[in-house]
Amino acid sequence: MKKIFLLLALGFTMMAHAGTYNYLVFTNQSGATTAFSICNLTLEVDGTDLQVTNDEGTVTLILSELASMQFSVDKTVTGVENILHADAPVQVHSVTGVFMGTYNSMIDAAKCLNMGTYVISSGNQSQTVVIK
Repeated sequence: MKKIFLLLALGFTMMAHAGTYNYLVFTNQSGATTAFSICNLTLEVDGTDLQVTNDEGTVTLILSELASMQFSVDKTVTGVENILHADAPVQVHSVTGVFMGTYNSMIDAAKCLNMGTYVISSGNQSQTVVIK
């Protein structure tokens, strides 16, 4: 149940910041990706499934097989390594959408933030990060 709530919270939080992105990309545990145009995008949890609907139709994904999701300008996913190890400034939001600040790098942000889950943005990339 926690996974479903976290998935929904992250999804809707990220949607609020999706203005510059064209696709929501899901990656399953085997590494395969599925991209959905954000035009009229809705997400609905139905038991153990996630129903993704947009202008192109509805697709059902199995929640337990999903590893990650992120917004992208194209149908590909840029790995978390590009944000975590970049020296570029990052903007940090809580999973509830509260702006936490801008930091010189992800390393600087990690030093200042409490343990928790955050949405990190750098340039046109976003990634959900858990700080432990």
